[in-house]
Amino acid sequence: MEGIGWVTYENLKRITRAHPEHEFYFIFDRPYADEFIFAGNVHPIVAPPQARHPILYLIWFEWVLPRILRKLEADLFFSPDSYLSLRSNVPQIAIFHDLNFEHRPKDVPFFARHYYRHFFPKFAQKATKIIAVSEFTKQDIIRQYHISPEKIKVVYNGANERFAPVEPSVQQAVREKYTNGAPYFVFVGAFNPRKNLTNLFRAFDLYKSRHDTPVRLLVIGEKMYWTREIEEAYRRMQFRDQVVFTGRLQMEELTSVIGSALAMTYVSFLEGFGIPIVEAFRAHVPVITSNITSMPEIAGDAALLVNPGDKEDIARAMEQISKDEKLRNQLIAKGLQRRKDFSWDKSASRIWEVLENVLQGNRL
Repeated sequence: MEGIGWVTYENLKRITRAHPEHEFYFIFDRPYADEFIFAGNVHPIVAPPQARHPILYLIWFEWVLPRILRKLEADLFFSPDSYLSLRSNVPQIAIFHDLNFEHRPKDVPFFARHYYRHFFPKFAQKATKIIAVSEFTKQDIIRQYHISPEKIKVVYNGANERFAPVEPSVQQAVREKYTNGAPYFVFVGAFNPRKNLTNLFRAFDLYKSRHDTPVRLLVIGEKMYWTREIEEAYRRMQFRDQVVFTGRLQMEELTSVIGSALAMTYVSFLEGFGIPIVEAFRAHVPVITSNITSMPEIAGDAALLVNPGDKEDIARAMEQISKDEKLRNQLIAKGLQRRKDFSWDKSASRIWEVLENVLQGNRL
């Protein structure tokens, strides 16, 4: 799972277990894993077709889903990923993570882009309430779709509690495994163009060209969105042999790898929240992140903020982190304080408040 998958998993696990007085129906479009049936009051329903294309999204949300909601006599439909049904009259609540397709449409495949830009404004209007994962996302929805601020509640995400400080012996073992014992900057995420691997590669190359250092760049994720521009930036690197690709990592390995990093480098062009920032805080790892969209809101003063379009700025931050131990320790200490604002327990509790308010209002 990636970001939205974890948001769904962590919040629904807590909500369903905390409220045995309610019955929850999880509607899947494909076979599910038993680990997602969190409690006895969770009832799975598998409803094909598998919605893997915008035409199938349309069929599933506008024909399949309304029929199921009518049959269940549902009191409320909750969507953790923005999609709603325009043909259902059941009260609906959606989490909106970001509107990246409005700002960077070319990063999204053609048919998906047109589906999102046509239907998401309608979903925002249709929703009884909207949950935004940051104040940035809330204001973006208000500006883009002219939604009343009173309709939108900001609920921050959390981060997996398994992210924690890593023992020096484990750090050394991780570094031996991935970078021949060298310290490293780490990136984690989908290789989507908005994640800005192009300028991260250019900045790392610039940093390496100016400093005789063994530091590497460790890149975690799958090359699902590996574009020509990313490929060109990588191929032009003088120090591309110092970039290590791990592929996708299981959670136990991921926590060790992030916890052993010199710093998290998360310099996206757009994020609705940025869970890896908080994961790094929990792991006692300094953070370099962008000074735009939601990232300054989430990082506060606990990270080095850079212009994601400026490779020089990113390279300078890498230099500061690698050379200044006092700065690293200050950022780690601030991150430990900042992380207290973000937890899945808080997130689930606040989401439930929104759900319960709508349920109570619907029964009056």
